[in-house]
Amino acid sequence: MSQPLHACLRSAACAAALMVAGAASQAALVDVTVTVHNLQPANSVSFAALHLGFNNGSFDAFNIGEVATAPIISVAELGTGAQWQAAFAAADPAATRGVVAGRLDPGATRSATFRVDTSLNRYFTFASMVVPSNDFFIGNDDPLEYLLLDTDGNLLIPSITVGASEIWDAGSEIFDPAAAAFVGTSSLRRDQNSVVAFNFAELAAFNGLTTAAGTTFSSALTADSDIYRIGFSVTAVPEPGSYALMAAGLMAVGFVVRRRRVDTAQGGNAMA
Repeated sequence: MSQPLHACLRSAACAAALMVAGAASQAALVDVTVTVHNLQPANSVSFAALHLGFNNGSFDAFNIGEVATAPIISVAELGTGAQWQAAFAAADPAATRGVVAGRLDPGATRSATFRVDTSLNRYFTFASMVVPSNDFFIGNDDPLEYLLLDTDGNLLIPSITVGASEIWDAGSEIFDPAAAAFVGTSSLRRDQNSVVAFNFAELAAFNGLTTAAGTTFSSALTADSDIYRIGFSVTAVPEPGSYALMAAGLMAVGFVVRRRRVDTAQGGNAMA
């Protein structure tokens, strides 16, 4: 054993630090905090709860140019996402799924934290309804688009910014301000049976309408507008085995410290 390492092991603080570092290097779990920001000015678009999943990249909720299926419709038409969550669970049972809950109005921020196994779930998938609208939403078409974490739990993507030109129209409900969520009456909705496509320009047709929040809607969107940002931060979580290793190591450190104290005391008595 090298002299510096031997000296370190005789120091309680140094030995404990080595054990913590060793446990952290073995961690396969991380806590990921997801923070969402509505980047639009007052009276512009809001967003329903963000449905999300950390996963293996196998769940494909929708495809451009194809008819929207029940999972993405459950997000796009009413924002509840119940069928989206159920389909995700069926496609990838080991995924970490969840919601950043609550409507996100212009300028608002919300956060939630999720525990993720980085050996299984390195990709990130999301979907949220844009309001007011009949069936507009944001989300990733390609389930492999966002490789968020490496196998050590390090972030590969610090944030995702969504532009107005990336707003999707599910094509599942006929465009009608009188039936649109947040400004109309949902009982008036009618099926469209079209396909998923990009569309933000139609949001201007809601301008001047009173929203459920009591504001007068003004889209203010252009193709270059950034509308939504998802930020990430990561904290490592030691595995249960690492906790046991750390505890055993700290007990050993305590024994060394106590033995040194006994030896010192006995040496003092011998000199007396």
